[in-house]
Amino acid sequence: MYNIISKLNAPNKDERLSNARELRKLINNETIILPALTDEVNNHVHTIYSFSPYSPTAAAWGAMQAGLQAVGIMDHDSVSGIDEMLQAGEILGIATTAGCEIRVSMRGTMMETKSTNYPGVTGFSYIALHGIPANAINTCKEFLKPMQIARNKRNEKMIDKLNSIITPLGLELINFQEDVYNQSMANEGGAITERHILAALSRKIINKFGKGPELISFVVNNLKQKISSKIEQQLLDTDNPHYLYDLLGILKAEFAESFFLTPNEDECIPVKKAIAFANSIGAISAYAYLGDVTESPTGDKKAEKFEDEYLDDLIITLKDLGFRAVTYMPPRNTIQQLQRIRNLCEKYNLMQISGVDINSSRQTFNCKEILDPQFSNLIIATWALIGHEKFSTVTSGNGLFGENATTKYPDLSDRLSAYYKIGKSLNSLKPYEMPDNLPF
Repeated sequence: MYNIISKLNAPNKDERLSNARELRKLINNETIILPALTDEVNNHVHTIYSFSPYSPTAAAWGAMQAGLQAVGIMDHDSVSGIDEMLQAGEILGIATTAGCEIRVSMRGTMMETKSTNYPGVTGFSYIALHGIPANAINTCKEFLKPMQIARNKRNEKMIDKLNSIITPLGLELINFQEDVYNQSMANEGGAITERHILAALSRKIINKFGKGPELISFVVNNLKQKISSKIEQQLLDTDNPHYLYDLLGILKAEFAESFFLTPNEDECIPVKKAIAFANSIGAISAYAYLGDVTESPTGDKKAEKFEDEYLDDLIITLKDLGFRAVTYMPPRNTIQQLQRIRNLCEKYNLMQISGVDINSSRQTFNCKEILDPQFSNLIIATWALIGHEKFSTVTSGNGLFGENATTKYPDLSDRLSAYYKIGKSLNSLKPYEMPDNLPF
C-alpha cells in the first residue's frame, strides 16, 4: 500500500493515475480505511505544475487523507495539472475544483500606484480564475503560454543576477536549463516561479556545505539571513525530510529580494483583459486578499503591509472592474480582518471563496478555521463553485454568473444556494452526471 502511495508522485501522469486506481480498489475492499470526513474544503492547492511537493494525484490523495470533502488545484500561470486533478478526483472519489493563479497589471485603475497583494511590487496584483470548466482547459493553455514565455525571460535574467551574487561566495553557477527548467514541469506546460530558482539555490548550498552547522553558518554569515532557533534545529537535523523546503523558506523571506526583477505587462497582462478572458470561458475572476501580516503562516514571508490601508477603495475598484469574487485564507488573517473583508464583499455583492495556499511539504491540507460556524458561507461557496464548474462543463453558459442563473436568481446568495445544492448532489466518482432537479 505504501509503495502505491509513494508512486502517486511518479514522473509519468498515467502511472500516477494508475496507482490512484489501485488505491481505489483498496478503498473499495476496505484494505484502506479513510479518515472520517469533516466539512473541510480547500480550493487553493499548488502542484508540481507550479511549485509543490505534490502531483495533482498526490494532492487529491493528501486532501482525502486529511478528511477533506473537496480539493481545488490552483497553480501559478498554468492549467496543465487540471486534467490530472479532475481524473484523480473521479478515481479516488473526492470532489474537485479547478483554477489558476495569475498576476495582472492594475495600470489605469485606482490601484496602479499601490502595492496590493504582490509583495514589494507596485501596480500589479495576484488574482485567481476559479471554477474553470473542463472544456476550457486547452483555451486556457493558449491564453497562458505568452505569460509563461515572458516569465521565463525574466527568470533567466534573475538567475544571471543571482549568479553574480553567489559565485563570489564560492557557490556553483545556477544553470537555467539544467538546474531550474529540468527540475520543473515546464516541458508539460507547467510554470517556473521564483521558488524554483530558490530551490536550485538551496540545492547548490546543500551540495557545497552539506546539512548542518556549516550550511547554517553560510546562510547567516555570508547570505546575511536570520534563522530562528526553531528553523535552526530543523536545519541541524540531517534526517529532516523537509530540509529543502525549510531552507527555501528562509531564503524566500528576504534574500529573494536581492535578485528579484519586476515583471512587465507581457507577463502580467492588464487586469481588464484577464477579467474579459475569465468571463469568456465561464470562469470566476477573484481577487486574492492577503491583508497586513505580522507573522507568516507558511514561514516564508516577512511581516508586511498589504491592502488594509486602502481596502475600501480596492474593493470598489474590483467591483467597477467586474470582478466576481474575492478569495481569502482564514488561517492567515485576524478575525477583525476577516470580518472587514466579508462585510465589504457582502456590501458590493462579491462571492467569497476560501483556500489555503499549499506549496510546502510541511503544510497540512487541513483548515480547521473553516469549521467555525461563522465561516459556513465559505463551505457553501465551495460546493456552489463545484456545481458551477460541473454544470457549465456539461451545458455551456450555465455557470454561476451566466445569463440563465442571474436572470432566475438575481440575488447572489440565492444563486449560491441553488448551485450549492447542485454541487452537493453530485457523485464525486461520476461528477458530470447532473441531478434531475436542476434549477433551469
